[in-house]
Amino acid sequence: MQAHEIMISHVYKVKESDTVRSVIEHLLTYRISGLPVVNDRNEIVAYVSDGDIMRYIGKHKDFFVDVMVFSTIIKGDDEEFGERAKRLLNLNIMDIAQRKVIKVAWDEEIENIAAILGKKKIKKVPVERDGVLVGIISRGDVIRHSFKAIL
Repeated sequence: MQAHEIMISHVYKVKESDTVRSVIEHLLTYRISGLPVVNDRNEIVAYVSDGDIMRYIGKHKDFFVDVMVFSTIIKGDDEEFGERAKRLLNLNIMDIAQRKVIKVAWDEEIENIAAILGKKKIKKVPVERDGVLVGIISRGDVIRHSFKAIL
């Protein structure tokens, strides 16, 4: 079985010019955990997940760096949680999105997709054909299609 046989063709996505506010609205409205980010040609340029948002709004503590002759303290966050969250909303999505996107080809075999999702510890993987986004596959999609004939 190949990617195009199990993928979801209707993909919620955002444009690279969108703000984080738009992404959060998509995540909440559609009850999803991540979105591909595309350019005007529908090419995948990044991926943003709820984890990217958590990393941004979470408290960053001070930490000490000591490298032989050089040592310094890198300051964490001084602003309150609400202020960090508010500041995040107006950022461009490309400021927090992951630019190195793990994706699969339209004709990728299901066992390879399962291996990618498991090894990389990711929930979803975008599917592309001829360089453009055509679908998305989640862990649940792989499990459903892998076991529906034998259960």
